Amino acid sequence: MTVTDATSLEEAAGRLAGNWRQFDSFAWHRRSTLADPDAWAVVYPGHRNSGLLARSNASVVAKTLEPFAAGADPDVVAETHDHWAAGRLDGFSLRVFRGGGITPAFRAYHELAERLAEYPVLDEGDYGRREYAATLENIADAAWRLRDRYALPGGWAGAVYSWLRDHNPGAVENRDDAGGHPAEDDLLGAFAALGFQTRSTEP
Repeated sequence: MTVTDATSLEEAAGRLAGNWRQFDSFAWHRRSTLADPDAWAVVYPGHRNSGLLARSNASVVAKTLEPFAAGADPDVVAETHDHWAAGRLDGFSLRVFRGGGITPAFRAYHELAERLAEYPVLDEGDYGRREYAATLENIADAAWRLRDRYALPGGWAGAVYSWLRDHNPGAVENRDDAGGHPAEDDLLGAFAALGFQTRSTEP
């Protein structure tokens, strides 16, 4: 999430309005359709390589600003841009000033920025669900060589996660903000404890 280090609402608004003019090798095509392009900011809460935390926070930002994106002349507009290094960037343009005053949309955005300055997670529940889902995917990926050897029951990845969480928590601890990454040996220990059977090799 792009924020400023300003402490006050007014200072933050002054710094962020027109920020798109400072972007390197950037052409914002919407500027030609606006009467007051310098009253707007362009913000990218994350990008395609963002970790789980950035994605979680970005979803909270999007939900918070969604009411300001309605109507014929909204103060928030979804934006998708391409960057030679970062690839596709999904964000939004945000009207900071309207009629000489700071918009409610920017006030809501600034409140989120203040929360992030105090604590890096906007929604613990959302972040936890993303960690869990990513860990299940990583468990499935780690088991790619074992699937042909074992008759895995429905919901096996969740059962393995629960067993590892209780008996080998380091194996499912979030690493690199991409969920837990258990090794094959971790999975074999869980498979044995859970009684997963090997497939029959008889013809």
